Amino acid sequence: MAHLTTHVLDTTAGRPAAGVATELYRLGCERELLVSVFTNRDGRTDAPLLEGTQFAAGVYELEFAVGAYFREAGFVDSSPPFLDRVVLRFGVSAPGEHYHVPLLVSPWSYATYRGS
Repeated sequence: MAHLTTHVLDTTAGRPAAGVATELYRLGCERELLVSVFTNRDGRTDAPLLEGTQFAAGVYELEFAVGAYFREAGFVDSSPPFLDRVVLRFGVSAPGEHYHVPLLVSPWSYATYRGS
């Protein structure tokens, strides 16, 4: 079944980022909040963010609260942090496929890609 998943990797500590608040939005006439979750100890969500008929073509945003995560981990004590909320905007053109959108992040940089 087609679905959308994500995970967060803490590249500073070299481990999955557990406890990162993550929100998924669908963009259209308005920015619609679809899902609000925290990553588990593997840096993943416990279930796909979207699947089946809920997973439609369109533009989405994943928003990760990395500033709070790095502050709690003791890597950042500045206010405001360099990275606070990382927003990834991406398009889904083939909702019949699996889309995996990981975030590799440190307090000062991030990267993403369409994974498998």
